[in-house]
Amino acid sequence: MTSELADSPFLRACQRQAVPYTPVWYMRQAGRSLPEYRAVREGVPMLTACTRPDMVVEITMQPVRRYSVDAAIFFSDIVVPLRAIGVDLDIKPGVGPVVAAPIRDAADVRRLRPIEPGDVPYITEAIGALVKELGATPLIGFAGGPFTLASYLIEGGPSKNHERTKAMMYGEPELWNSLMDRLTDITLEWLRIQVGAGASAIQLFDSWVGAVAPEDYRTYVLPHSRRVFEGLADLDVPRIHFGVGTGELLRLMGEAGADVVGVDWRVSLDEAARRVDPGKALQGNLDPAVLFAPWEVVERRARDVLARGRTAEGHVFNLGHGVLPNTDPDQLTRLTEFVHEHSAR
Repeated sequence: MTSELADSPFLRACQRQAVPYTPVWYMRQAGRSLPEYRAVREGVPMLTACTRPDMVVEITMQPVRRYSVDAAIFFSDIVVPLRAIGVDLDIKPGVGPVVAAPIRDAADVRRLRPIEPGDVPYITEAIGALVKELGATPLIGFAGGPFTLASYLIEGGPSKNHERTKAMMYGEPELWNSLMDRLTDITLEWLRIQVGAGASAIQLFDSWVGAVAPEDYRTYVLPHSRRVFEGLADLDVPRIHFGVGTGELLRLMGEAGADVVGVDWRVSLDEAARRVDPGKALQGNLDPAVLFAPWEVVERRARDVLARGRTAEGHVFNLGHGVLPNTDPDQLTRLTEFVHEHSAR
């Protein structure tokens, strides 16, 4: 860690150290809610934007300039490493990632080769430029969790019920574990590339893992998530673990080895602190939809999140999921200022 970053409230909170105020950043803080983002992205496909260092830098910096958040998150997408190793996929507006040839058998799994730094030179270039521009503001790198990536690859795109995914998980456990092993290798290397280029924290987004029951999580998911976090331990950067609808999995997600457990809006932070074993900070968890209510409602709800967050050993203020596309950016500017001022020690 550079001397510039040593006093970062975000990094200190992740490490459960004393902070001058509760740090804040927002999932999807760089994105469709910002008019400057829409202007930059106009006519440029998502996956093209993710491979242009100049665009990655600009989009990553936009919410830092506008909101004065305590951390930036690298502009990319969880399917970028899959595309980089040759998976035929695209991100379709209004749909999400769509895979041309979903995985069905062992031969399909074998086609998932390891990722190497040479596959993604734009990542190293963009992160290097961002670290210089951000200075004392940390940059968060990220990846999709192996379960979520597996679901996209098996279903062929977003899925409500994950029926093909679960059919493979329950009915073909050897094939499932083979796929998860490959995705774990890819995810781990993808994150190490980002940290090696200068990211000072990472977040593993296992967006769809809330579809799995706790005992199934322990059997089919936890060993792979744990291997990701263990494989990053030598890098000495905070590791954050987040999923949606994961209230019943919080203790297990903590067991996977992250330093910070992200909590969505369905479970209060004081309850999350009881569910997660000691030695972890928490991140979250204002309902993103609250931002559409009048300011007095936003302020009241934010006060409650901060109060409950004080029961955790460390707290990073965030939303309970990503910023919704039609959110008024001014609400987030005001919310950031409020969190900083109200939580000042």
